Amino acid sequence: MESAEHNHRKIIHIDMDAFYASVEQRDHPELQGKPVVVGGRPEQRGAIAAASYEARRYGIHAAMPSRTAIQKCSHLIFLKPRFEAYRAVSEQIREIFFDYTDSVEPLSLDEAYLDVTTDKLNIGSAVAIARQIKQRIHLELGLTASAGISINKFLAKIASDIDKPDGLFLIAPHEAQAFVEQLPIEKFYGVGPATSSKMKAHGIETGADLKKWKREKLIATFGKVGDYYYRVARAEDNRPVNPNRIRKSIGSERSFFEDLRQLTDMEAALINIAEDVHQRLKKNKRHGHTLTLKIKYNNYDTITRSRTLESPIHTKSDILQMAKALLIEHLTPNRPVRLLGITLSNLTSPQPYHQLTLDLTAKHTSAD
Repeated sequence: MESAEHNHRKIIHIDMDAFYASVEQRDHPELQGKPVVVGGRPEQRGAIAAASYEARRYGIHAAMPSRTAIQKCSHLIFLKPRFEAYRAVSEQIREIFFDYTDSVEPLSLDEAYLDVTTDKLNIGSAVAIARQIKQRIHLELGLTASAGISINKFLAKIASDIDKPDGLFLIAPHEAQAFVEQLPIEKFYGVGPATSSKMKAHGIETGADLKKWKREKLIATFGKVGDYYYRVARAEDNRPVNPNRIRKSIGSERSFFEDLRQLTDMEAALINIAEDVHQRLKKNKRHGHTLTLKIKYNNYDTITRSRTLESPIHTKSDILQMAKALLIEHLTPNRPVRLLGITLSNLTSPQPYHQLTLDLTAKHTSAD
């Protein structure tokens, strides 16, 4: 990857191993070697945010309902999230990255892309840089990370997941095409379960099968994302590592210990959710133009409904008023609700503004 094909970019994807759970096990040594999850307890009708590798052996994973998790492992240890602690550790990890390159694109608290085509320390080898970063994270922070190295973001992302935990995997330039061709379609980053099933129904089982399709046919079958599938099937991904990546949305949601059945109770619950979203907007110094309300019923059916305004949405009262209007308009009567959420997207930086007058009859968009 380094010398013979020096015109290729050198991209590293670093992914922390079971990050939240690993931080908890590091900070509480008595939890090491035990099945630990971070998230809401079963009696709170919560969900798993992160699972230690000991918990994963029982088939427990992120986003799983806590009730299901405890059925799989009766001695599972539940811990409340400590997001401030995780953010602090994430900043320490990022400082290590910056010792090697300023081209760092965080995807979340526990993963990031690094472009080390040119590195600050003149090491030259992307593999050597990734190995050093992993060693420093382990020695300085007591945590493990997995690294994927390749010529673009798509391949580096896939590579980081191949040898977890504490893995390091290289997809060299001369290996890229063959690697993608043998890759099962469900392993493609950006291909979820529904798309994977649709592709398999069309006879697309591997990258080699995907590569046989023409761009026009992929777009006609899968929509605009078909162009992306056409390119990655050929190991092509020209997206740069963007150190100024802008957050696309800010939101908050609540699961309820008991299902909410009265509209007044749901409106009361929205007050705290709107306050949380408002505080996050202030912290990130952002405004939003699109508000989305999420409603999850007690049988797990979920709908989202959105409304977009030309003026920025920036106050708690704006957020709450819009969310209540969407709730009243789209709530199915007599259906118990187990979760409500509010998300703001189409984010912009704050500008001098006047008090917003909401037009709740404005044209809106919705999506299930």
